[in-house]
Amino acid sequence: MMKKFSLYILLAAFIFPSCKKYLDVNENPNSPTTAPINGLLGQVTYQSALDEYRIAYLTTNYVQYFASPNPASASDIYESIDASGTWTSLYNTMTDIYDMQQLGANSGSSEHEGVAKILMALNLKFVHDIWGDAPFTEAFTSETITPSYDGAQAIYAKCLSLLDEGIALLQQPTSAFNLDPSLDFIHHGSKSAWIKTAYALKARFLSLVSKLPSYNPDAVLTALNNAYTSNSDDAQITTFSSRNPWAQVALNNAALLLDGFLSTQYIDMMDGTIYGNFDPRLPMIATLTQYSDYRGTPNGVGRIGTGIDDEESYLKVDGYYSSTNSPLIIISYAETKFLEAEAKFRKGTDMTGAYNAYLDGIRANMNKMGVSAVDRDAYVNSPIVSVGSANLTLALIFKEKYKALFLSSETWNDARRTNYNYSGFSLPANAVLSTYIRRLDYPSVETSRNGSNVPTISGLDQKFWWDQ
Repeated sequence: MMKKFSLYILLAAFIFPSCKKYLDVNENPNSPTTAPINGLLGQVTYQSALDEYRIAYLTTNYVQYFASPNPASASDIYESIDASGTWTSLYNTMTDIYDMQQLGANSGSSEHEGVAKILMALNLKFVHDIWGDAPFTEAFTSETITPSYDGAQAIYAKCLSLLDEGIALLQQPTSAFNLDPSLDFIHHGSKSAWIKTAYALKARFLSLVSKLPSYNPDAVLTALNNAYTSNSDDAQITTFSSRNPWAQVALNNAALLLDGFLSTQYIDMMDGTIYGNFDPRLPMIATLTQYSDYRGTPNGVGRIGTGIDDEESYLKVDGYYSSTNSPLIIISYAETKFLEAEAKFRKGTDMTGAYNAYLDGIRANMNKMGVSAVDRDAYVNSPIVSVGSANLTLALIFKEKYKALFLSSETWNDARRTNYNYSGFSLPANAVLSTYIRRLDYPSVETSRNGSNVPTISGLDQKFWWDQ
């Protein structure tokens, strides 16, 4: 109780009365903050982790982790949805990050400025991945409340440069102010941990362009050489003002506010229906049905039964990802091992290294979740998983990455850059598109106040520049 109470006090002091935001329509949205710099650190680290959740929640149906309990729900069948809340949260967070960056630069606090640049890259990349072109260059100054849009490719390049700038700042030997460990909710004041995270994010960002000639596996591997070496390095938060937001999803469902219904695709991938081997992580994620098995909800069809009698599987109230203090993960060691496997596979000169990284990614995620060594080894050593380096494929790497990154925002990027090439994947029933969804519409909060600058898109099947 003391841990939660202390966080509540910190958030009440530093987060809730935050500075004016880009989307505050009745005030100058770019007024400089006067909050203490470590107060801003608390705000931006906490909110950046929640932004990871917000993006993941927005896209879980698109990657068929979840399915709507209602038939032909917009989130299932690729109808336009208004993601104004997520857009607003991202720009609110980036406004506070911008303020911390400016305060850090003006006060000589290279540590805060460095973390700000890394978190700006993270949040800006979220915007890039969902909407493409977006306001950035003019978004956080006092010059306009209707900023022009930066092109998506320029935003992507900016994200990479922000990471490099953040790393350089954190490598400086002195700083006017140090990161407050109690207000850095991600890495608790560790500069070395932030540097590793910046390199891990860089490897993720560089992998996004795997469809393009510019993809450089050596650059990915160079970044990974400076990134994580164990699960203890993961960027995550474990302390919340109330509870992990995925726990709230599970509790909402238990209270009959139907949510967190697991997709048929996901259940079939995990219970052996598709691949022939049961995944020991499934009982740590999903509820058993009244039939003592696991059953998913078909995307686009809606719930099988009443929704209250356990005819299908839901996100567990006490699951690994959905307990009160479960970690809310931004990027993990397991993910970096799959990025390594992919890069080495695509390079083609170290298939043994690619294969070992693939297996290490599985083990890392299972170890993090607390899967027993017996169950872990039985799964990894099965001939379906341990295929040998000569038989490794990208499909196997992405299949296991999809499992290990359950509820991660990054899996929609993976789905798009592999053209949704997962066994058992199919278009949702009643889909309004003839192909898989590739992007979202711009939200009404933006079209209503900055409509003259909002780009026109051809539809939700429009591919981004990196998805060609």
